[in-house]
Amino acid sequence: MAGTDGQNLTYRIVQALGIAIVSGVYTAKNPFPIEADLCKQYGASRSVLREAVKMLTAKGLLSARPRQGTWVQPEESWNLLDPDVLRWLLERKISFALLREFAQVRLAVEPKAAALAALEATPEHKVEIMGAIARMAAADQGEDDPLPSDIAFHVAVLRGSGNRFFAQLTGVTETALRFSIRMQNRFKGVRRASVADHKRIADAIVAGNAEAAETAMRDLIQEALDLIERAASGALTEARPRNQKARASQ
Repeated sequence: MAGTDGQNLTYRIVQALGIAIVSGVYTAKNPFPIEADLCKQYGASRSVLREAVKMLTAKGLLSARPRQGTWVQPEESWNLLDPDVLRWLLERKISFALLREFAQVRLAVEPKAAALAALEATPEHKVEIMGAIARMAAADQGEDDPLPSDIAFHVAVLRGSGNRFFAQLTGVTETALRFSIRMQNRFKGVRRASVADHKRIADAIVAGNAEAAETAMRDLIQEALDLIERAASGALTEARPRNQKARASQ
């Protein structure tokens, strides 16, 4: 139990310090606290605190050297492909620039992943992809949550590509999609990507039609990118808060 408690505390410290770093709490004018002060602040042992600092260093947020102290790294050093870092950045403020850049990454990766999945997906991968489509259809009828089912589809395609580098993007894809969809839900008149839009991709993958799968995925993500551009330009009107669950997705 002690080990579990220590791991939980380490995780909580990583989350708290990570958010503080990306939100600008610690800067050149307000340097990162010394180890003793952080141990006192979080009620943690030096070993637990050092493990948290090590994890933040691995994410590119900190640089630590013995007898030289610990300091915050510039944003260009942060690992934006780390799901935690991306989530902390997006929690800081919904950034259209950041969402745009990630949509551009998706546009470069996911159409090719869909094409590869059409050629390389195993029967198990195809079952996973079609299972996500079934979940999306159920969500359309109010029988499932639309957000996890949509994310499950895109993650399944990345896995089905057979490309280990694409598969490594599943965590950051899930994180970015959650915030992208949250952003879309803020605006009036946003067309929700239909089950049919996604099923077109899935059917092409199952049929082994790489060109059709790539084209359909590109169209889907381009629509999401166009929406982000419109939102950033102020061309969309924010919707009033509603009690019902927002259902826009891409």
